[in-house]
Amino acid sequence: MSYFSDTQRIIPASKNSMAPDAVAHAMLDGFNRHYALFRYSAQRAKALYESGNWHAIQQLSRERIEYYDIRVRECATLISKQLRDVVQAPDDAPTCNLSQAQISFWLAVKACFVSLLPGHMQPECAETFFNSVSCRVLHRNYFRNDFIFVRPAIATEYLEGALPAYRVYYPASDGIQKSLTRLLADFGLAAPFDNLPRDVHKISRRAIRLLNRHVSRETSQRISSDCQIHVLSSLFFRNKGAYAVGRLVNQGVIYPFALALLHTPSGHIYIDAVLESSDDLSTLFSFTRAYFLVDMESPSAYVDFLSSLLPRKPKAELYTAIGLQKQGKTLFYRDFLHHLSHSHDKFDLAPGIEGLVMTVFTLPSYPYVFKLIRDRIRKADMDHQTVRSKYRLVKKHDRVGRMADTLEYSQVALPKARFSPSLLAHLRAEVPSLLEENEDSLILRHVYIERRMTPLNIYLSKASDHALSAAIKQYGDAIRELAGANIFPGDMLYKNFGVTRLRRIVFYDYDEIQRMTEMHFRRIPPAPNEEAEMASEPWYPVAKNDVFPEEFGYFLLGDLRIRKAFMHYHADLLDPQWWAACRHRVSQGRIENIFPYDMTRRLYSDNNTESTHLHSLPGVSHV
Repeated sequence: MSYFSDTQRIIPASKNSMAPDAVAHAMLDGFNRHYALFRYSAQRAKALYESGNWHAIQQLSRERIEYYDIRVRECATLISKQLRDVVQAPDDAPTCNLSQAQISFWLAVKACFVSLLPGHMQPECAETFFNSVSCRVLHRNYFRNDFIFVRPAIATEYLEGALPAYRVYYPASDGIQKSLTRLLADFGLAAPFDNLPRDVHKISRRAIRLLNRHVSRETSQRISSDCQIHVLSSLFFRNKGAYAVGRLVNQGVIYPFALALLHTPSGHIYIDAVLESSDDLSTLFSFTRAYFLVDMESPSAYVDFLSSLLPRKPKAELYTAIGLQKQGKTLFYRDFLHHLSHSHDKFDLAPGIEGLVMTVFTLPSYPYVFKLIRDRIRKADMDHQTVRSKYRLVKKHDRVGRMADTLEYSQVALPKARFSPSLLAHLRAEVPSLLEENEDSLILRHVYIERRMTPLNIYLSKASDHALSAAIKQYGDAIRELAGANIFPGDMLYKNFGVTRLRRIVFYDYDEIQRMTEMHFRRIPPAPNEEAEMASEPWYPVAKNDVFPEEFGYFLLGDLRIRKAFMHYHADLLDPQWWAACRHRVSQGRIENIFPYDMTRRLYSDNNTESTHLHSLPGVSHV
């Protein structure tokens, strides 16, 4: 299976063109500049966390997403000026067969680039950068696979920087409390701890209880002589939180953990929670959350460490979670091509209610869906550019654990034989502008790829009373948390929400989202007479972005079981006063405390952080 087609329009080089080794050096210099800025962002995040500047951390997180594309454009522009005769041709130039000399030029560039990578601390990311620049420099949409890194050329196993990726502590000899105290002190935070001995004592008791549950029958020794604590050397920063991520190794068993560090209102640091299972860490590194800011000399070493804690999570997702989303895309696509070559089921339409904006298909054996924007969108005032802008907003926004991340691709070639006849007919009818076909391949000009989830409407239709009640509570919580993060979902129908493996409710349909600050929440005025109340048109004026929460019940609460659960947990979501109060808080710049762990993981029953007000505007649980 190929990434690209096998022909490329290239014109012979002129005498003034850059030599292959100069092109390779320019590309690596471009990547090194990018990664230096990437690391600086994480170092800056540490200082912002210490000072409690939450808005600046969020702004930094948004800006960093753009860094990669900016550096790729800079590098491509520099090289293109020198290689205009080598790699570019007029739009009306005929496609030609490549001479051996033309092929050899770019193969030499790639070979020179590979020769520069031994000893490099981020070779896998540098190869991805090479691919990105190549796809910009080489003319048109398709490239020879030999010109780029379809497979990695440099191994990253056991790759370490000047300093080890993780530190090691020995509680058997030093004592668990002393080890934990050193562990936290070694991060070198400038802000003081509120009461470090108190926090360490609490963490130690949690650790002992955890070990007690797993003491072998052969020995009563809780902490073995070879017990070790491994912790990654850099903190993981996101929003108001910093996280120390590590593992306790005792009697050959690995116990993953993360410590959540928060600020008191006075600016002191304290340990708010201990995450102590793979599911806890899976939520922390979820595809529904913003990317971490973390300083890494060798990202592959961090990903290898995280894989030991989260063996079910693909490395593609881990690279994405730590902010290297382009490398995540590269690994995802390699994994996907590998799966295609080792499976034989066919792409088909995804189950669920057909969307008005997107057509969605899936491969049953692969846990993702493929979303294409319809040529004829069935919603008024909606076009391709508007939909893409909504997805860009979500990519750069704090997703608070309630919006699925998406992978955006262009020119994806898939084997036509793997498409069901009905899906092929559907795509030809609904998205012809996004398709290009040849004898063997179907090429998608633009596609979003997203984790497959069970649509909430399907889940509710089959759920027991208890499961339905829990799902509706989470559904309402998701709406509250999105609103607190300045996101109004727009279309809140259950079909636009999904249920994850851990029973989390996640929003995944973004074509109608808007910022809360753009909306106007109003109460429906009394009807002047009975005729007006019965009329098909409203008796009151409705302006753009007016929302009447009292109407939500008409399309959400037709099922009596759902209505009972919703009114028990979330009746105030039908009250415009709740929405107006939430909008007011957002407009004042309030950043709510929505953290990626359950209340049971917290060390203290009282909350040392600022109070939150998403539920009852009283409070929101940490999730």
